[in-house]
Amino acid sequence: MAKKDTKQYDGGTIKIQYYKSVIGYSKKQKAIVKSLGITKLNQTVSRPDNPSMRGIVEKIPHLLKIVE
Repeated sequence: MAKKDTKQYDGGTIKIQYYKSVIGYSKKQKAIVKSLGITKLNQTVSRPDNPSMRGIVEKIPHLLKIVE
């Protein structure tokens, strides 16, 4: 049986920055940005640091980035 990713998350928070507009991208990608509570360009939001949240950012890396 293959091992899954063994990265450990500290249970803290990550800061996600919305740095490129969703204009011209699919409705699904727009919905992801909206579901994070992001409303303005260059806005930064704090969310829990867990695999599901990192997965959301990995879905649209051309629009979002993690700010340390």
